Amino acid sequence: MLTRESLYSLEKYSELRNQFRQKVMEHKRNRRLMLGTNATLYFEDQMTMQYQVQEMLRIEKIFEADAIQEELDAYNPLIPDGSNWKATFMVEFPDAVERKAMLTRLIGVENKIWLQIGDLPKILPIADEDLERSDDEKTSAVHFLRFELTEEQVQQLKDGAELAAGIDHDIYQVEIRPVAENIRLSLLNDLD
Repeated sequence: MLTRESLYSLEKYSELRNQFRQKVMEHKRNRRLMLGTNATLYFEDQMTMQYQVQEMLRIEKIFEADAIQEELDAYNPLIPDGSNWKATFMVEFPDAVERKAMLTRLIGVENKIWLQIGDLPKILPIADEDLERSDDEKTSAVHFLRFELTEEQVQQLKDGAELAAGIDHDIYQVEIRPVAENIRLSLLNDLD
């Protein structure tokens, strides 16, 4: 969990920003999982969330303790706690007209994403715990997901089991088997 003490001051962050940003971008390469051509899971962790918070503080020029705490309260829930993975799921259609049309057809997609370790049952996400992002007319282009793992799933992953992922929506189906090893190893670091 991030605390005010784990953040850089605005002045210090200004000095370190380019170096820290480069480190975070390299780190994120191992935490991005494309699910076909128009959907991506961005697995979050303490480093990715620190970057988010630092950037928000910088952009908004936030330096008051209460306002910093509000940012921490917003982003800390996106940090995995040792028995789960947390991800930002994005539906990505570059053309705005196509994106709008597809978001009306992809209602519920956030509940159709899955991960699988070895031959164990698929892990379905708990979506959008903070607020509802879908309704009867459309889904959002951004969802926040939590994937809870059992002890058996964690152990099999530690023992080298393959990680697979996919989406089983009526109009968007994809299966990635296996997930690239660099992503699997990065996600393994999130587990106790």
